[in-house]
Amino acid sequence: MSEYDHMSGDAAPELERIFEAMPPARGRGFARTWWGQTWLKALEDTALDGRQLKQGRKYAREGAVGAVSVRPGRITAMVRGNDRVPYRADVLLRELDEDEWDRLLEMIADEAGHIAALLDRDMPPTLVEDAAGAGIELLPGIGDLEPECGCDAWDHCHHTAALSYQVARLLDEDPFVLLLMRGRGEREVLDDLQARSTAKAAQAAAGQDRAEREGSDEPEGVPAQEAYALGAVLPPLPEPLPPVTDDARVAVYDGGTEAPGVDVGALELLAADTAERARRMLAEALSPDHAHRPVPAPLSQWQDAVRLASSRPGRSVTARLAEGCDRPERDLGPAVRAWEFGGAAALEVLETDWSSDSPEEAVLARARAQVDSAWADDDARPRFRTSGSRWTVVGADAQLRCGRDGRWWPYRKERGRWWPAGNAEHGPASALAVVLEGPESSG
Repeated sequence: MSEYDHMSGDAAPELERIFEAMPPARGRGFARTWWGQTWLKALEDTALDGRQLKQGRKYAREGAVGAVSVRPGRITAMVRGNDRVPYRADVLLRELDEDEWDRLLEMIADEAGHIAALLDRDMPPTLVEDAAGAGIELLPGIGDLEPECGCDAWDHCHHTAALSYQVARLLDEDPFVLLLMRGRGEREVLDDLQARSTAKAAQAAAGQDRAEREGSDEPEGVPAQEAYALGAVLPPLPEPLPPVTDDARVAVYDGGTEAPGVDVGALELLAADTAERARRMLAEALSPDHAHRPVPAPLSQWQDAVRLASSRPGRSVTARLAEGCDRPERDLGPAVRAWEFGGAAALEVLETDWSSDSPEEAVLARARAQVDSAWADDDARPRFRTSGSRWTVVGADAQLRCGRDGRWWPYRKERGRWWPAGNAEHGPASALAVVLEGPESSG
């Protein structure tokens, strides 16, 4: 889920975190964590009408809750009901006063494990128990979640219930959402904990010096937990490094003495490939949206061999790449062509014929419907021989293959084998037109 923060003013700003609308929650329940479950128990104990809660849970599960705004003392979202009319729903929770915050933060700073847990987006029961011991109820109880809704309901209606169920999912991921509702944002809390931890460490160091001067046998240093927690609550990181612009370069082996058993061409290929991948990874890591990009799936041995072969190394290197994967060298030709057209996805289409018994049956059914409707004139529609996800044109060296993502890949028979003939297309007619335009140059 993504979020962004709004801050107004310079001193002690009110912080607002806005979480984008989440997708439907089919196949999973609400509140995996114990603190999320406590939140929902407060809702269920407070609401007087169980039917409203059940309907609200249904709305939340179906994705009827819009973007959620979390502010001190209040959460807000637009919720659509059965009539599709959006209503503004608010749920209020009492903010902690200054004295309560001081006691809470002092308690957390006293326990290094509490700081480490919060940084791991965890809220151990001991933290809540220690807060209660200091007279602070962090999690809501019966009657603490106060509803307000544009539908004018006086109790929790299905709109405020849906919002509360959705917020349970946010709390599962980040307990700082609860602290914000109680009055302070994450940065403010961590800055305060850092200041308190620094002061405690300075006091401990001063006490150590005093003990040494007085000849005490007390061991030197501070407990490891305190040292870890102090290091974990850090100030903001420095400015990022400048963008990577230089090309990746490696030293070239210039011959000299022969190294028995070493393929110099293969070694140079691997070194150059490693340098280029490192340069590209560093450039991506420094890009502004790097944190939001999905982690790419690791390549299999064969996929990586095809990727390397696409750089057109010498014949000996190509042969060794195929041999290392227990594949004949002739398999690399079509595979490299597929890789150049579409990477790992195109390589899977080359080597996989998935059928109607696969989990993607809906994709295959949609593909059959596309073929049926792709040609307006029945006389113009080619005759196909179908096998799984492959449509071969009868009487022509042309074939269409449908990928698991629903895209269409053109293929042409060359030298007795089917070779990729172009990039993926969104429809079968446009993909077939690529095949019929002319022969593709062989790799």
